[in-house]
Amino acid sequence: SYGDVLGAGGGWAKTILHNAKLQSSFRRFFETPTTFTLGVCNGCQMISQLKDLIPGADHWPAFVRNLSEQFEARLVNVKILESPSIFFTDMTGATLPIVNSHGEGRAYWANPLDEAEAICAACYVDSKQMPTEVYPLNPNGSHGGKTAFTTADGRATIMMPHPERSWRATQMSWRSPLLKNVTPWARIFQNARFWVG
Repeated sequence: SYGDVLGAGGGWAKTILHNAKLQSSFRRFFETPTTFTLGVCNGCQMISQLKDLIPGADHWPAFVRNLSEQFEARLVNVKILESPSIFFTDMTGATLPIVNSHGEGRAYWANPLDEAEAICAACYVDSKQMPTEVYPLNPNGSHGGKTAFTTADGRATIMMPHPERSWRATQMSWRSPLLKNVTPWARIFQNARFWVG
């Protein structure tokens, strides 16, 4: 994925967008109703730049440099919002700790009207479970704490923090003694499996 260098997701996307054969293949994949997509971190940046190929992703943001102008890596809290995302089925309202590790994670819309139309699936929250722009609770400065987006059919979801680094109980710096092997983040992968059938 080009590693954690500036513009990593953009470089990845351009290898697809500047190759007609790849672009056509990706468009077919995204348009096939039996497929699903999850983009995380660099993958979030990359897939957001492919939004013209993805049905229902027209209003997604680009992801730009954190307001802190530095790489941010820590455990943060996000709240799952009501959305059609297949990954977040039956998770609405859950506030969960999650690993974040990025330098370019701030959601940015060139056209403010697109922000109002984008389907937000999760946001950074404070200790009262309210969306926050306060640093370091919001590590990148995204407006309204917005950090995950999905399409109207819920088949494509992008998010900046790392659920794949947060699903095992041993990956947490602190965890409730009630959690033995997995955290609630395992649910997103189970949801994808249930959706497939």
